[in-house]
Order: sequence, then C-alpha cells, then structure tokens
Amino acid sequence: MSSTRRRDLPPPSTGTSEKDVLLGFLDYLRAGVAAKVEGVPEPQVRTPGVASGTNLLELVNHLVHVERSLFLGEPVPDWQATFAAAPGDAADEVLAAYRDAAARSNEVVRAASDLTATVARPGSRSKGPSLRWALTHMIEETGRHAGHADILRELLDGTTGR
Repeated sequence: MSSTRRRDLPPPSTGTSEKDVLLGFLDYLRAGVAAKVEGVPEPQVRTPGVASGTNLLELVNHLVHVERSLFLGEPVPDWQATFAAAPGDAADEVLAAYRDAAARSNEVVRAASDLTATVARPGSRSKGPSLRWALTHMIEETGRHAGHADILRELLDGTTGR
C-alpha cells in the first residue's frame, strides 16, 4: 500500500449570515466526502474496510438519499437499503448524483428567506423540520460519514488529508 498525503484544507471562508456559514461548512464537508471517493477504482471503491462491511461508495450513496429526503422531501422506505449502491452503479454516477442532490438542496436553502421555515414534504401530511434543523443535521450527518470515509480511504490505499 502506497501512502499519499494531501494537504489538509482549513475550515471554509463563508459569508456572515447564518445561512452562509451553515451552507459553507456543509459544502466543505460534502467536498471532503467526494474527494475521498474520487479516483478510487472498482472494486476498491466497494471494498469493505471494516467488519460492518462499510465501503466508500455506500457512504456516498447513503448521503444522496439523506440530502434528497431532508431537503427535497423524497421518501425513503428503507434507510438501511440506502447503504448499498446497486452493482451497476459506477462510482462517478453515484458521485454525480451526490453533487446533484447537494446542488438541489442548496437551491432550496438559498430560496428560503427564513431558517425557521419548514422544509416542504410534497405528498405528505407530516410537517418537515425547520431549515435550520435540517442544515445542522446534514452537517452532523455529512461530518460523521466524512470521518468514516477518511478512515476507509486510508485503510484502502494510505491516502490522508482532504
């Protein structure tokens, strides 16, 4: 296993509004997750790095579903199933879906004038969480899985840093 050390990036520069700060940190974490998957060939991108079977591609696939559920109101009937990318899904396709979900999520947040507004739940009777809560949760969720991706990538090929 060769070891590649990337320069670690400092926290992001953001605007001064609460929305700008939250989106800035979320985008920073999203980019970190994507960087851990970029360039990892098949089958390594699907290779479990820990006893639970967790791999890089499934982490990104899961985050696609979390973004779509939280900000776009797409229902997820089986959360456990989101941790598995389909065998035919190429890593670049899953990354593209992740970037698309993040961009669409950001559009929803940027369009809101108030972070206390609830996130829409099309076709549902349940009230969504506030945008503030959704952003905070997405930062927590993405940060948690970014840490997992850091470890998995280092175990896979020794690459560290962002």
